[in-house]
Amino acid sequence: MIEFLKDEALGIWIAGGWLMGPLFVLGLVIYFSVFQLYFQLQARPSTKIDPNLWGHWVDSPADAQGETGRIIRFTQMEPVSVESIRLRFAEVRSAMLSMPTRRLKFLTIIVGTAPLTGLLGTVAGMLTTFGGLSAGSGSDTVGTIAGGISEALITTETGLVLAIPAYVALSRIKRMLEDLELFITKLETATLKRHLHTSADAD
Repeated sequence: MIEFLKDEALGIWIAGGWLMGPLFVLGLVIYFSVFQLYFQLQARPSTKIDPNLWGHWVDSPADAQGETGRIIRFTQMEPVSVESIRLRFAEVRSAMLSMPTRRLKFLTIIVGTAPLTGLLGTVAGMLTTFGGLSAGSGSDTVGTIAGGISEALITTETGLVLAIPAYVALSRIKRMLEDLELFITKLETATLKRHLHTSADAD
């Protein structure tokens, strides 16, 4: 069974022509980068914390734990003011969201090149097919035409197979980034409310 699959894969690889090599490398780059970014965001515990718990942490920063605790203590360092809280949360957003957002944009561009590379293979295959048609008749001509058609179809299919699951994964990553940004906004709002409430009590 394994030998059969190997033979089939090798046959598809050869029939796909020279563009199968670049598509293979492109696929490795895409999925390594996508999974790396996904697991990096998945490892952040912030968005999974019970709102009642982190709400308590905002009121009592000394009790706060983990990454969320570090954010809370950083944004409530002395001196505390509305402006300082906003500036510190802007730093938190920059530190936590800037790089993943840039990588998401880069990955979207890279994934978009997969079907385009497959389309280039389609053009190359059709050129081979037309070359075979113009050569006349005979068994060699039929083989050339069949090879050109195979190359055109296989590279197109490979490009789409690479791109479609990657786009699904990127949409999930985008949702994770939006959830993280929403969490930071909720944390900022709770911190500002606490500061304003504390200031009003002091007056």
